[in-house]
Amino acid sequence: MKVIGLTGGIGSGKSEVSRTLAELGAQIINADQVGYEAYLPHTKGWQAVTEAFGREILQPNEEVDRRKLGSIVFGDPGKLALLNSLLHPIMYTMIEERLNRMRAEGVAVAVVEAAILIEGGWQPLVDELWAVQASIEQVVSRVQARNGLPEEQIRARIRSQMSAEERAKHAQVVIPNDGSLDDLRRRVQEQWRSRVEGRKR
Repeated sequence: MKVIGLTGGIGSGKSEVSRTLAELGAQIINADQVGYEAYLPHTKGWQAVTEAFGREILQPNEEVDRRKLGSIVFGDPGKLALLNSLLHPIMYTMIEERLNRMRAEGVAVAVVEAAILIEGGWQPLVDELWAVQASIEQVVSRVQARNGLPEEQIRARIRSQMSAEERAKHAQVVIPNDGSLDDLRRRVQEQWRSRVEGRKR
């Protein structure tokens, strides 16, 4: 089984690339979904986070209030590092287990879609890394259209992430996404033909 790691910053077009890869036949593991499951009540992740940040981060149904937790950690690099140190290894194991199940089922190509794939130290899970990138201006306009966030807030989020240049240093494939959706899909299809189908022949 070939495992592609797919990463990119906010508004880069990572989700669209993921959708295109799914249409081409890849099975997708979305790290956001895995992260959500890592917080579910009474799991290992839930216990670790509750012990570290207190039960006041819980909602009445005992689910982690992600917004409340976010307000605690995003203004404090030390607390954010603590949260990541608790959750990233748990998520690594969860993703590894899913990949192993896919191998056993005979899946040909799997994609791990994760904004923090490099920062989380998850490269050992993948055979190669694809990074999607777009100009800051494109990212700002896309995120404003999608989420309605103020420009300065979007730029602050971009600054808090690994830079596109740094991601590109780790990637075997860089997919620029400053054009149309059709351009992006065409680029992904070309990479699929050369790196996935070419490998099968």
